[in-house]
Amino acid sequence: MDTIAILTGGGPAPGMNTVIASVAKTFLRDGYRVLGLHGGYSALFTDTPRMQELDFLTADEIFNKGGSILKMSRFKPTDEDFEKRFNLPLFTENNIKLLVTVGGDDTASTANRIAKFLESKHYPIANIHVPKTIDNDLPLPNSSPTFGYNSAKSQGCIIGTAVMEDARTSENWFVVSAMGRSAGHLALGIAGACHYPMVIIPEMFNRTGITFDKIINLVVSSIVKRKLMGINYGAAMISEGVFHSLTTEELQKTGVNFSYDAHGHPELGKVSKAHIFNTMLERKLQELHLEVKSRPVEIGYEIRCHTPIAFDLTYCSLMGMGVHKLFKEGCTGCMVYIDHQGNLAPLYLKDIQDPTTGKILPRLVNVNSNKVQSYINDIMDYITPADYERAQHYLSKPEEYDFRRILCWD
Repeated sequence: MDTIAILTGGGPAPGMNTVIASVAKTFLRDGYRVLGLHGGYSALFTDTPRMQELDFLTADEIFNKGGSILKMSRFKPTDEDFEKRFNLPLFTENNIKLLVTVGGDDTASTANRIAKFLESKHYPIANIHVPKTIDNDLPLPNSSPTFGYNSAKSQGCIIGTAVMEDARTSENWFVVSAMGRSAGHLALGIAGACHYPMVIIPEMFNRTGITFDKIINLVVSSIVKRKLMGINYGAAMISEGVFHSLTTEELQKTGVNFSYDAHGHPELGKVSKAHIFNTMLERKLQELHLEVKSRPVEIGYEIRCHTPIAFDLTYCSLMGMGVHKLFKEGCTGCMVYIDHQGNLAPLYLKDIQDPTTGKILPRLVNVNSNKVQSYINDIMDYITPADYERAQHYLSKPEEYDFRRILCWD
């Protein structure tokens, strides 16, 4: 039988099973065999791959569940892996006609390498990628979200709202860190929905370098501004993405020896970013003789495998069915793109990859957009020049905690 293979790469996102099930159901109805591969790309570089044949009943049982029935991996094959360990018989013996990959930018880039390699071996197959990441940083047209983002943001808002209520009840401050490897979409989305008085994302440092001192001073700016407003509580949301722009010297200030994954990214999931920020904030508050209690909260793994909300259930179903339609139209080397009206189109990897590195550049938050500027100007609390005189009650040099001055926005 003609067969399609599905694998999942990177980390989980709500809607993974919805995509897998929708792809499986659509191709099964068309007479194909559907083979699920466990362990991401590692399944293609071993003589004993873990495989699971997917039938209609299995697909029907998993489509609305969180997590992924196919075990995931961040395995990234090297040139040596391709030369010595690629399992070509897996494709030839199973008559695989299409490789469906579900993942982020790294997964998409590797899918392209797989297809080109198979073509060089005179066994061309189609490869179609379904873009996912709770970071929402893949460059889809017209600001279309990556699947999983809205579900992760929704669950993050539940946590973020409870944290803010705790702050209000106990008159404490919380330092909250949210996932987001290179972009601040998730942190901004959660903080905006929860009306946090301070959010810090890497894109805000578009005119100055990121340092821990600047990050902590921005939090202090919000704390003091709220005190001037007669409010003794609050929460600051910081995107973990700021870590990726910190220099080695700055990272050494944390005292943490970071490990790195196969793609060269610091394994931030192994440490609590909120704890690091909160510890530094406590030192600063003590130095300034400000009596403020602060607590760290990490928003990360608990939102990746959450049950997808209705938006992602519909969105992921359309993407899964879209894989089948694009395949039938002869498309390959592309991502599935569904616009805001539900229309399907192929988004070719070659059109969004860097021509030199082959990598897909992340979609960053546009801090100059009306949405972001409205939140900064109308919801966030921070020191401005109009506060300098009163802020001297708490700070000897209040201008050093001016939000726009720290970011060099003036």
